[in-house]
Amino acid sequence: MKDYISSVVAKKVEKFATRDPFVIADGLGIHIIPWHFTDEVQGMYKYERKNKFIFINKDLGEERKFVMAHELGHALLHPKHNTSFLKKNTYFPVSKYEKQANQFAVSLLIPDDCLSEYKDASLSIYEISEMYGVPKELAHLKNF
Repeated sequence: MKDYISSVVAKKVEKFATRDPFVIADGLGIHIIPWHFTDEVQGMYKYERKNKFIFINKDLGEERKFVMAHELGHALLHPKHNTSFLKKNTYFPVSKYEKQANQFAVSLLIPDDCLSEYKDASLSIYEISEMYGVPKELAHLKNF
């Protein structure tokens, strides 16, 4: 599945010439809706009547880009499966859908060549991941 996810990411990055999940979602016609959720809900993907919606908690800070990439993963990998991204499940998802969406987000946000870019810096994989907006708890999902 990792190879499939990597190929989906590569195709979207090539098509839209960006790794920005907001730009890619917009280009795919996915409706992005800022929403006021409780603190527990960070985002949600919804499919209804051939329309795709990503709801993003409008109170998010730095993690906003990662949550968007995660929800975009759902839209592309599980297009007819409605999901919500809960704070308590952010880094330790149980379902295969959540794990795959995290894998998609990590693959999208961290370019494959990022290690060579920082080879002379004394940075750990975890620090590099955080520089790209990926929580350090998910750095292991990137094939470095």
